[in-house]
Amino acid sequence: MISTQPPKHRDEFRVAIMCALSREADAVSLLFDEFWDEAGDPYGRVKSDTNFYITGRIGKHNVVLTIMSGMGTNSATYAAVNLRASYTGLQLILIVGICGGLPRIGDKNAYLGDVVVSKQIVGYDNMFDDGPGRPNADVRPLLAVLDTEFMEKRLKMAAAIYLKELQQEAKEQMRRAEYHYPGAKTDAIYRPEYSHKHKDLCRACAEDPDFFCRSAFQSSCVEIGCEPDKLIPREHREDLPIGADFAPEIFIGRLGSGNTVMKSGLDRDRIAAKYNVVAFEMEGAGIGEEFPCIVVKGICDYADSHKNKTWQNFAAATAASVAKAILAWFPSSSGGQHEPPPKAYHESNELSVANNALVDTAWVSQGDILGSLTYNSEPVQTPEQLSIIEVHRRVYIGYERTAFFVVLHAVWLWLLLMALIAVE
Repeated sequence: MISTQPPKHRDEFRVAIMCALSREADAVSLLFDEFWDEAGDPYGRVKSDTNFYITGRIGKHNVVLTIMSGMGTNSATYAAVNLRASYTGLQLILIVGICGGLPRIGDKNAYLGDVVVSKQIVGYDNMFDDGPGRPNADVRPLLAVLDTEFMEKRLKMAAAIYLKELQQEAKEQMRRAEYHYPGAKTDAIYRPEYSHKHKDLCRACAEDPDFFCRSAFQSSCVEIGCEPDKLIPREHREDLPIGADFAPEIFIGRLGSGNTVMKSGLDRDRIAAKYNVVAFEMEGAGIGEEFPCIVVKGICDYADSHKNKTWQNFAAATAASVAKAILAWFPSSSGGQHEPPPKAYHESNELSVANNALVDTAWVSQGDILGSLTYNSEPVQTPEQLSIIEVHRRVYIGYERTAFFVVLHAVWLWLLLMALIAVE
């Protein structure tokens, strides 16, 4: 491992990683080669910035890691704007974490632990349908290279190596979280129409075929008694046991963001077919074309009602491993001597904000909520121009547009009522 000197100023950082959940940041932290802040934060932040940062080196890059203050695209927007205000030299922002994925992507089966990389972000329940969000111009060349077959193979090989390093580092640090492969037998996909709900003795689950109670949502399929004959039979790559070596597949495509929790296999398939998305997540919709951002998420469930918390740590680990593999090929502008990629290779849109007020987060597990996408067409501005006041103004636009339609509907009802009174 080649050691480097820490940057003298925070403006020298070129790469940032953002995570929405602590479990995601924990996985990423295991792949840092060095930390620059073990004795405290040496770089500080601008006065208006409320983020907290972890700084260090991953491979050849000095990297700043931040955890968002909460789930949702609003949190992502605030965190990103603050990040760019303090770290003005960033050339790449990776949003790394977990998501819900489709059981089949293109002509391949997708499995828990596989990783999706954003080529576009689309808001599927947005009243202002502006189409898919385009990636920032600075990251489009990188995405074009990542989308090639030969680079996909390289990334997959590198990610497998980094995943082993992460798992070993977790053991050496005696981390509480488990990052081993949970086993193919726990990777199950149910028929889209089969809901995860109590089968008897629960009025809430029995009254509505599309609804299940809070207790059911928080219970596993084994605990709730989901029927094995409702499973979709399909071949696994291998019948891998718990703790086996696993090389995640990497899918690059369009990711969906919405303002509701994806708890229905039928809705998942319908929306995926309509918008051609490969996975569902929430943070990417909060960071648009003004930021050089790529979303990297590990699949922890199949975006249906059968949520699988068993896979969340492992999916966070595979996403972190793919993120480090991407960074191995992202060019460094410092010109110094750095660690090369793993030895195996030498051998073989507009800023978007969302109103998440409609989502009941009280009983929804972290990693299950999906964000919405509300585009706000305005000229591109530099991070210095995006003040906290400006962020509040842009977030307010999302609420303002929603309020406009509520008022418009009320006026329409009032006019209809007046017309009926006049007729009588």
